[in-house]
Amino acid sequence: MSDLLALMAGLAQLSIIAVGGGSAVLGDMHRLIVEEHGWMDDASFARSYALAQASPGPNVLVVGVFGWHVAGPLGLLGATIAMCGPAGLLALGFATMRARLTGAIWLRRIERGMVPVALGLVTASALLLGETALATWGNLPLVAMGLTAATAGFVFLTKASPLWMLGGGAVLGILLLG
Repeated sequence: MSDLLALMAGLAQLSIIAVGGGSAVLGDMHRLIVEEHGWMDDASFARSYALAQASPGPNVLVVGVFGWHVAGPLGLLGATIAMCGPAGLLALGFATMRARLTGAIWLRRIERGMVPVALGLVTASALLLGETALATWGNLPLVAMGLTAATAGFVFLTKASPLWMLGGGAVLGILLLG
């Protein structure tokens, strides 16, 4: 139970700064789950993230997978509530305030200023996942870097589903790593 409470407390704090969604604070989730508490190793963290991303729905589903790993079904529920509750209440409050301030120039400037913040947080998460891929594929770093670059290019240059690259990476992993 103490693990679940620690997970929920950590995720509730991250919920407030998750500008851009759950993936924006993935690096901090990694720090909490892998580095601070040791509930998962790097490879399990990356696999759980990939599993959540392959599932239909919002990217915040990953916290449910992490919660399940830490405390089973109660962990799934607790982690999801901790990540979605505070941010949802904050969003509701801001939406109410924004409705009253429609047309304010300073508000538009603040909103535009949040775009690079969200982009920076998502980029940091991508770098963390790339680093984890290198650690997981340690004896084949060129394959890991190539797969990461190919996936990034595929996502940015095509309109096809990134699940094709996820599937290709899984097949490649089975073939190369056994």
